[in-house]
Amino acid sequence: MSTETALETSPVRFDTKIAVLLREGLEPWQRLNVTAFLVSGLGSQLPEVIGSPYEDADGTPYLPMFRQPVLVFEGTKEILTAAHTRALSRALPRAVFTADLFTTGHDDANRAAVRAVPRDQLDLVGLTVYGSRNAVDKVLKGARMHP
Repeated sequence: MSTETALETSPVRFDTKIAVLLREGLEPWQRLNVTAFLVSGLGSQLPEVIGSPYEDADGTPYLPMFRQPVLVFEGTKEILTAAHTRALSRALPRAVFTADLFTTGHDDANRAAVRAVPRDQLDLVGLTVYGSRNAVDKVLKGARMHP
């Protein structure tokens, strides 16, 4: 077996985890939108999560993507609030998406909507966290894998 084939079939266990936690009951378009928004900030602040650029057999270049899977979970509003508190207490890199952001139309309005609400009153519908596997697992306690 060639080295390239071995690399393609060998499972990789990452020391870190990228996780998105969504509040249950969101519409399908909301789940997709929230997930996309939440993970968009990771690469700009944490370059280590981004792999190398892609290229097809014809040499057409493509943008780099995360170097590891993004795991998506769901839970109740209470689980989301508790996860947010645990992520803060562990100082994990995180992003939030609040219900207010469904009514805004651009980036400046999004930031203003979050800035207007105290941390313990945020109406969270999504949270992303990145960190060591153990720390992220503890943050997500009570959440379940998204179906």
